[in-house]
Amino acid sequence: MNRNIFASVAIAACCVLSCHQPKPASDSVQGRIRQVEENLFAPVRIAGEGPWTVEERLAFHKIPGVSIAVISDYKLDWAKAYGWADSAGQRAVTTETVFQAASISKSLNAVGLLKLAQDGKVALDTDINTYLTSWKFPYDSASHGKKITITNLLSHTAGLTVHGFGGYAPGDSLPTVIQILDGKKPANSEAVRSMREPDQTSIYSGGGTTISQLIAMDVTGQPYDVFMEQSVLTPLGMNNSFYTQPPPAARQAQLTTAYHRDGKPVAGKFHIYPEQAAAGLWTTPTDLAQYIIETQLALQGKSSKVLTQAYTEKRLTPYRDAAGLGVFITIRDSARYFEHGGANDGFRCFYSGSFEDGNGVAIMVNSDNGAILQEVLNSVAVAYHWKGFEIPAPKKIVKLDPRQWNSLEGRYAMVGRPDTHVQLTSRDEKLILKKEWNGDEVMFEAESETAFFCKDFHFPIKVRKREQGAVTEFLTFDKDVWVRVK
Repeated sequence: MNRNIFASVAIAACCVLSCHQPKPASDSVQGRIRQVEENLFAPVRIAGEGPWTVEERLAFHKIPGVSIAVISDYKLDWAKAYGWADSAGQRAVTTETVFQAASISKSLNAVGLLKLAQDGKVALDTDINTYLTSWKFPYDSASHGKKITITNLLSHTAGLTVHGFGGYAPGDSLPTVIQILDGKKPANSEAVRSMREPDQTSIYSGGGTTISQLIAMDVTGQPYDVFMEQSVLTPLGMNNSFYTQPPPAARQAQLTTAYHRDGKPVAGKFHIYPEQAAAGLWTTPTDLAQYIIETQLALQGKSSKVLTQAYTEKRLTPYRDAAGLGVFITIRDSARYFEHGGANDGFRCFYSGSFEDGNGVAIMVNSDNGAILQEVLNSVAVAYHWKGFEIPAPKKIVKLDPRQWNSLEGRYAMVGRPDTHVQLTSRDEKLILKKEWNGDEVMFEAESETAFFCKDFHFPIKVRKREQGAVTEFLTFDKDVWVRVK
């Protein structure tokens, strides 16, 4: 799909709104909606660029559809959907259209596992093999004799392999959970095993989350999707959400089609994820808002539809680094937020909820390009005066001469980690940082001869030079030092 066609499609489908309220939104709510819709800006602002509208960013990023739900004062303030659930069929997104929640599935999974602990069916800090009956985790020397707990699984501190999963095309043979954990066909992922001893640091592992899925199944004797529906989704009022994989026939009309960055649909329209706890939830931003609001109220002891205040506090307390149990805790100028993002093939999503003040947002798109998520978050946070958010000052891009670009180029090692290397090169008047360990490249603009910034996310670089002009080292985030090695 070319850009002009995409733009016309996105604009034609915009402003599709399906509210659950019997009356139209009030003028004050409509004003807040317009304020959010018309003031999207990137994490790093460039002088002369933006703000943009939702329609403009859908067209620019080649994203077929986006759905948004905004929480204010512990209530759903508004929900609205834009664009297409399926471009070819010109089926518009509504607020009841379901998207793949990808790794946000882990947040609701954690609620389910903590409900089992709250009901006395599991203990969070006991060896997982106590509860695994259909399969046992094969400990080896990598775990150094230490046992893995449910807390470790939910906080990514189990030291386990398998970061994420690729899913399966419709019609493919689907593996059982045990086949997934052992990496046996038809599973398309490696076996979930120890890579280091548990309880040391947070290493993201969808594989560990899949073990927690099997624990829930073994302890309850129920299929995972049934357990989650009865124990979590229905009590939270998440009536348009389900973990069933493949999606049931009765839900087909609600499903979004997944799209790649070039606007082409994923083969078969979407992938199937038998790794339900890690990546299998289908939901809407409106339903995610119910989960966020209940978490906020439970944290204050004002509700307990699933978890009590004590178990909610446990879930939202960082266990290692920023990882709580199924959530990540972000602190912005002393204001705390519980958050999670998600990325399945053809889907991107994100939610954030504040610890205090009752603010939150959930955003979902049916595209591999999730750039608009941060832009919508920025607009919502500023419009609703969230603590810790502000409109950044715009940066100006300056021109450097070839000699200045050449002085930057070289191979650099990180101080304290001499085996970690990057290469700096220049291309088309931009600085390119290439990570040698995975080949990824990050592109930077010049703010001055010694200061560079990335347009897509906060990643500042400052370089230091000798008197002759050669760059000897550079800093990232004003703290990590990289020294030229050649």
